[in-house]
Amino acid sequence: MSQPLSEQTIALVKATVPALEAHGLAIVHEMYARLFQNPEIAALFNQSHHGDAGSQPRALTGAILAYASNIENLAALAPAVERIAQKHVGLQILPEHYPYVADALLGAIKAVLDDAATDEILAAWGEAYWFLANILIAREDRLYSEQQSADGGWSGWREFKVVEVVPESAVITSFILCPADGLPVMAYKPGQYLTFWFDIPGHPSVKRNYSISAAPNGETYRISVKREPQGLASGWLHDTAGVGSRLKVAAPAGEFFLDDTSERPVVLLSGGVGLTPMVAMLEALVAKGGTAPIHYVHGTHDRTTQAMRDHVQALAASAGLVSVTDFHQHPLGDEVAGRDYDIAGIITDEWLVANTPIAEADYYICGPRAFLRHAVATLSQAGVAASRIHYEFFGPADELLAA
Repeated sequence: MSQPLSEQTIALVKATVPALEAHGLAIVHEMYARLFQNPEIAALFNQSHHGDAGSQPRALTGAILAYASNIENLAALAPAVERIAQKHVGLQILPEHYPYVADALLGAIKAVLDDAATDEILAAWGEAYWFLANILIAREDRLYSEQQSADGGWSGWREFKVVEVVPESAVITSFILCPADGLPVMAYKPGQYLTFWFDIPGHPSVKRNYSISAAPNGETYRISVKREPQGLASGWLHDTAGVGSRLKVAAPAGEFFLDDTSERPVVLLSGGVGLTPMVAMLEALVAKGGTAPIHYVHGTHDRTTQAMRDHVQALAASAGLVSVTDFHQHPLGDEVAGRDYDIAGIITDEWLVANTPIAEADYYICGPRAFLRHAVATLSQAGVAASRIHYEFFGPADELLAA
């Protein structure tokens, strides 16, 4: 267990907040530049989130600033710590990787702040870094142990084969995965994701997270992947991966998942490919039964981008308490309301407040950043308690914190 931070360290770290506000992003870019000089360490990261326009440097800058600002009240950061630990477990981050980050971070602070980064400041940040690192290492160790000891669980990377490929829309395709060893797969909580290690010819290895889009069945996993413009991994999956392809997969992880103990109404709210964890949740809720209403609300561009509509409608028909509302922002000329979609346009604040049980429901939200940020803000302003707003998005947490 980590020793409490000294009062001197807390004071020195908090004193660096103005410098972090001014130079934090430069420090983070310098840190990553140092880290990525080591190919083995660089391979641990999703490189699509890096670079000058990448979201990960901004996310880490915000996280470092939040840590410095709340260092005497770390309970406020507990949800962020859990999210980071879950991501690390998916990426197979191990204790031996942490010293590399420490060296790169402290070196970057010194390089950017120069004389302002005194020996005392660097010592304080070193102590603060290892305090947080030890919390993460302990939590990640528990998560790894739980994965390995679970029925059908495993540690490290396990080989899966693609047993079925299902086109869901013009841009989304589902891949049904079965373990190559023929053994069972561990259960997961609907909403969680799998992390994949792709070896794509002509490119360094890449790692990506994809939400599991089906309820647990003990035998297979399903991911439903959107082809992203210039998306290396998604393009390879759509163009090259087929039945029989082998993929390296880490055990399910993620802190966004359905609370299957709640008896409150549930609203599953998604935009675009954000429907993937929602379909898994809907399948699980329908299979469980229960008496609480379920509202499935989805927004997409038009019929060509709508995935799994027939499947969702069939689930709703099999359970009397499920209502489905599909929004098409720009319906095609031959689309028919009631057949291809329910409402033309986007999901508005007014509609959401008027047509979902604001006073009592649990809201699960997934979609693009702008969609998610707006939905969280709308629900918060409508009086929905933070404890009833659960969200996931595909990428690092940065500007979302402002919502």
